[in-house]
Amino acid sequence: MLNIRLRYFASLREALGAEEALAVAPGTTVAALRDGLIARGGAHAELLARGRAVRCAVNRQMAEESVALAEGAEVAFFPPVTGG
Repeated sequence: MLNIRLRYFASLREALGAEEALAVAPGTTVAALRDGLIARGGAHAELLARGRAVRCAVNRQMAEESVALAEGAEVAFFPPVTGG
């Protein structure tokens, strides 16, 4: 298993908390991680649902969902940023 850290920002942080540690199988991608979080149900399912716009960063770099996670990775989920 790989140990990773999840971080949530903005409205996701308000509903899901700031961060959590998680163990995932080797070869897990961001997409598989997101699907696993959605499978938890509740707020995770609602806020990370496939129809919702959610951005992701891995180790503080914007990332596609096809990126495979490595030991110690920091994965951040956040809504798109709007400016004014």
